[in-house]
Amino acid sequence: MRRLALIAALALLVAAPVARADGDPASDYLLSQPTFVPPDDGVPKAYEAQLDATVAEAKAHGYSIRVALIGTQYDMGSVTVLWPKPKLYAHFLGQELFFVYKGRLLVVMPTGLAVSKGGKLAPGEQKAIDGIPAPGKSGAALAAAATTAVSRLAANSGAVFPVPKLGSVASSSTNRDRLTIVGVVVVALLALAAFMTLRRGRRTSS
Repeated sequence: MRRLALIAALALLVAAPVARADGDPASDYLLSQPTFVPPDDGVPKAYEAQLDATVAEAKAHGYSIRVALIGTQYDMGSVTVLWPKPKLYAHFLGQELFFVYKGRLLVVMPTGLAVSKGGKLAPGEQKAIDGIPAPGKSGAALAAAATTAVSRLAANSGAVFPVPKLGSVASSSTNRDRLTIVGVVVVALLALAAFMTLRRGRRTSS
């Protein structure tokens, strides 16, 4: 009985953040991914790749942050009451993620940008991005503003690095994808070859 009670309690702990995230798409993604880029907001792949690369580069230099691009009211799921209020949503989303992720969070909306940490607004870091103009509804502008913000926030904490260029990021990302696919195919072929060799050996022995 004690073991069953423990299993049930652990299941509730695991399910709790997921249940809170049901009405909020960004929190579902950001539980395990560094960026949330809605597919229907018209963000060009090159800009999305640049943002991802910038977030990864910042982390490599010791500055970790997760980013939510919120281009439309639809991107907020059932939390539309916070549209378009980036600071209120950054606070809310940070609390949604708190049990899994307690780090920095950047929210970018057409009306502006906001940063929180551990489920609370971070006014000290907010100053570093207050000068970035509201990006408006353009998907490219949303992603570009996020990339600039991540770079400034990282630099504000002493993590200085060149922002990856659009073209080089897109091509390098494509090359990595191709290498990954080739690697998977090679592993699959080796596994198949090993299986066939083993099968032939069994037939010979029998």
